[in-house]
Amino acid sequence: MKKTLLLTLCFLCINSLAINTFAQNQEKAFDTILKELFADEDGPGGTALVIKNGKTIYKKAFGKANLELDVPMQTNHIFRIGSITKQFTACAILKLAEEEKLSLQDDFTKYVKEYPTHGHTITIEHLLTHTSGIKSYTNIEKWDLEAHKRDFTPTEMIDWFKNEPMEFAPGTQFNYNNSAYFLLGYIIEQVSGKTYAEYINDTFFQPLGMKNSAYGGSLKIVKNRAAGYQKLETYKNADFLSMTQPYGAGSLLSNVEDLSIWYHAVNSGKVISKSSLAKAHTNFKLNNGEPTIYGYGWFLGNVQGSPMYDHGGGIHGYLTASIFLPKEEVFVAVFSNCTCNGPSDTALKLAATAIGKPYAWKKIKVTNKALANYAGVYESGDNTSATISFDKGKLFYMQSGGEKTEIYPFAKDKFFTEGILGTLEFQRDAEGQIQSATRMGRYLPVVLQRTDKEIPTIKEIAISADLLEKYVGKYQLTPSFILTIMKEGDDLMAQATGQPKIKIIPVSEHKFALTNVDAQLLFHFDDGGKATSLTLFQNGEHPAKRIE
Repeated sequence: MKKTLLLTLCFLCINSLAINTFAQNQEKAFDTILKELFADEDGPGGTALVIKNGKTIYKKAFGKANLELDVPMQTNHIFRIGSITKQFTACAILKLAEEEKLSLQDDFTKYVKEYPTHGHTITIEHLLTHTSGIKSYTNIEKWDLEAHKRDFTPTEMIDWFKNEPMEFAPGTQFNYNNSAYFLLGYIIEQVSGKTYAEYINDTFFQPLGMKNSAYGGSLKIVKNRAAGYQKLETYKNADFLSMTQPYGAGSLLSNVEDLSIWYHAVNSGKVISKSSLAKAHTNFKLNNGEPTIYGYGWFLGNVQGSPMYDHGGGIHGYLTASIFLPKEEVFVAVFSNCTCNGPSDTALKLAATAIGKPYAWKKIKVTNKALANYAGVYESGDNTSATISFDKGKLFYMQSGGEKTEIYPFAKDKFFTEGILGTLEFQRDAEGQIQSATRMGRYLPVVLQRTDKEIPTIKEIAISADLLEKYVGKYQLTPSFILTIMKEGDDLMAQATGQPKIKIIPVSEHKFALTNVDAQLLFHFDDGGKATSLTLFQNGEHPAKRIE
């Protein structure tokens, strides 16, 4: 009897020691991941929370909440959560639908009168799923730094963007859209009889005990609010944004603990019904039957094969990320109080580590002949393309509009890229010839068919040193995104805000190609021979005015 008891106690001690060792190793792994993001201890920082099966397994703060007052970040500090707001807006619409106060198939002009739809029927569901075809007001050229300062009523803001042309017919494409969620916020007001802020507070925040969450505003005193920053050449206070503008698309304040309350309440059916939640967490399909990567208020994907729903946010001074894995009941949130520290990939790494599937692949040796066999131009049906090239014993991947990166084999026909949370897997035909490649990541896999096209090359032309000098300057792509052109020796270099320098190569008198990036710059000159602006060609056209 005593011997059996002694053996049991020894087993419990050993088992407890193993559990504690695992927890300590996992905490070290979390620390390593987050210190990569928040490397500057004296700069802006952030907060992180990981919960598994209802138990907090990691909670820490990094860096500073306020640089001017030298205030260290604390885990209870409050942030603007940006577009994470959209899931609250979506749940409000679904709750009103459950109460039969509206239908997702209603034409939204039933509630937003005299909105020009150019002959199209645009439903509330189209707004929820970013498939309405309405132009997002954050992509309108007149939405500049001066416009950001204006206070609007909801109807004034709608009037401000409603006459923009449609981008596509409703239901035919997915294009992330802040105008749509602004309109949803207004519909909530029309149907409920409350302001958007009142409805979200009364329906969600108060009943769920989310005491650190509220509609954001610049004048309101919010205890424990972290200041927001941006980084150009140095840290700066974030540019001003009237919080009347984000509204139903991105207006809310919260902290990581309150957001955990929200996600667990959503997952347990305390916010909307299970049937509504199932629709919200199902990839919406376009008119042609193709699935998107979005449901109602959430992106839908996976972490190392485990299903997840997630959303991030980006707003002046703040970037946020939130993830929930329903199968493992894992919640992750990472908030940053600087637009210089993007937490999206960090949150994925934390989630993968929490479920014991970290993003880690071991390189294997493959002959140069075998590597060269993968080279070629690959294309998908949605005009996505990728170039895979072999050079000096290395294999490189460059997606259309993306950066050229080395890829490493970790299994037969399977490759990874350091720093990229996804893999590239090749498929062969019956004869063993490579016929396609599948890009596996956090959302839907993308299949790229191999073509017979030649791999494109850059043909450099000679440009005089005097002409090179004329391109030098700073060009503003967005209020917080500057492209600096500088001359180093006989070369011209480009450096975007927060990114390393890249050599640019002249391909015509005023057009340059970026090395190792699928992008080009076209400079525009006035009659006096001065460069006044440029256009960046990278997944579309992006104009930039010269500011220096």
